[in-house]
Amino acid sequence: MNDKLRTSIYTPGGYNGKMSHLPENTCCQEKKGPEGVNQDALKRLKRAQGQVGGVIRMVEMEAYCPDILVQISAARAALQKASLSILRRHVESCVTDALRTDDGLASIDELMRVIERHGG
Repeated sequence: MNDKLRTSIYTPGGYNGKMSHLPENTCCQEKKGPEGVNQDALKRLKRAQGQVGGVIRMVEMEAYCPDILVQISAARAALQKASLSILRRHVESCVTDALRTDDGLASIDELMRVIERHGG
C-alpha cells in the first residue's frame, strides 16, 4: 500500500502538512533536518506503531482478549509519552523563543489551548 493511500485511509481527507483548525504558525518550521527531528518522540512513535501492528495481528488471530487489552494500553502509553516529548520540545523551543519577542502572550494562549485539548 502506498503512503498516499495509507494516509487517506487513516486520515480522511489526507494530510497536507497543515492542521486546518490551527492558526498558521512558523515556530517549528526552522527546525528541519536531522538535528531538527525530535528523536525521543520519533522513537516512541515507532514503538507505538509496532505495538499497534502487534495488536492488529492479535485481533486477527483472535488472541486472548485481556492480552490484547494489555498491548493496547502499552501503545496508548507510548503515544502519551511521545505527546509529552513533543509538547516539551515545543515549550523549550517555540514558546521560549516567543516569550523573548512580542509573540509571548499569543504563544501562551496557543499552549493553553493545546493543553486543554490534548491533556497535560
